[in-house]
Amino acid sequence: MTALTIAEAAEQTGLTAHTLRYYERDGLMLGSVGRSASGHRRYSERDLTWIQLITRLRSTGMPIRDVRRYAALVRAGDGNEAERLALLKAHRQRVEDQLAEVTAHLRAIDHKIGIYEGKVSPG
Repeated sequence: MTALTIAEAAEQTGLTAHTLRYYERDGLMLGSVGRSASGHRRYSERDLTWIQLITRLRSTGMPIRDVRRYAALVRAGDGNEAERLALLKAHRQRVEDQLAEVTAHLRAIDHKIGIYEGKVSPG
């Protein structure tokens, strides 16, 4: 794959160019995004894969400070895998807790739907 412009990367990731620049500026990327001879950003497949991970972490509620910490650990290289694992496991537990709470709310909604369906449906 050839490197993508920021517009192409934005289209492929579903993010805005502003967000992509923010990710780089705020230390969320694994490294500096490549540049063309004219100085324009050029996103590699590795960059896009990392952006997808960042997007998933943020979409599941991981705070920016934790994403930044995770990115710093990955950039630091081997030797800190236990810390990376602990960070991801803690986030996973928060996501599971949120999922359980939403599931309980869904059950309550389903219960009310069942009550109203019993009143509305001929029977």
